[in-house]
Amino acid sequence: MALVRRFHTVRSLLRTAGPSSFPVQNGNEFSWIRTGDDFRFGCWRSYHSSLCHVPDVHGKNGYSRLFEGHNVNTHLLRSTMIAESLPFTSDKRSATTQVKAPPQLQKTGAVRVSMVSPGFVYEAYALQEKISIWRRCFTKSGWQRTKEDFIRELRSAYAIAKLRKTGYSKNSFYIEALELYKEINILMANGDKKTIRKNVTERMYSALKNEIKQREAIWDRVHWEMIEPVIKIRTLQARLIGIDRTDLKKAFIQLTLEFLTKQKFEAYDSKGNVVAGDKNKEVLVRDIWVFEKSLFHTGAYWRLCGRIKL
Repeated sequence: MALVRRFHTVRSLLRTAGPSSFPVQNGNEFSWIRTGDDFRFGCWRSYHSSLCHVPDVHGKNGYSRLFEGHNVNTHLLRSTMIAESLPFTSDKRSATTQVKAPPQLQKTGAVRVSMVSPGFVYEAYALQEKISIWRRCFTKSGWQRTKEDFIRELRSAYAIAKLRKTGYSKNSFYIEALELYKEINILMANGDKKTIRKNVTERMYSALKNEIKQREAIWDRVHWEMIEPVIKIRTLQARLIGIDRTDLKKAFIQLTLEFLTKQKFEAYDSKGNVVAGDKNKEVLVRDIWVFEKSLFHTGAYWRLCGRIKL
């Protein structure tokens, strides 16, 4: 009798479900598969096990996200979960930290997060190995190198194009950069930690302060002088650092410059004796400095953010 009742139950379920549904038995459990919808349900156990492996994303587990989107297409739901689980990156390149204030402070506007500097040199300039035209044109490594060189030049051109929209002039910038170069070197020689702070970023200030401290432990004072005119100033590369993916105007620009100059240097001990250098001799010096400026802060100016040693 139990078998007959079970048969009648299954027959009634088949009549109710219609032609687009059919039962599948898995052990002691039945699951329904509908062929006319976007959803494909399998055995409840396997479906439950797949839910158990959904990672927790931004404080909400997979269950809550499935309940929130139960009326949407599954493809959209999967895309949303994958997109929210991936960290935001920009070409090894974009440096951003999004900080959300508490709701009560967001309404009143009591909290305002502002970035005055990314705090690092983005894609620091490096000398590239010279390769022959034959290798560049007829080898796989040469093609790859040509592609990389093209991308580097394209990034520099894009950054300069953005900078020109703010009124950038290469000649004016070179004059400003040279004055900054001389001022920072003179302040370093004099050990003026207070004045030098406005000309550099916070990270660069910490590095220069440590250099002054180490030098003062060895020498009492130093003499530094640059011979003008300079031999050469040129731009090696330009990089744009975006900090807000919803607003492309919020960005920092970093220009890497090469200074080729003649300088005089002499160091003294506490008694005034010369212990290093000779101020009567000119020395050819090549420096590579990285200057940074905000494109969205009012009254922003160029500051030293890094020095590159090749």
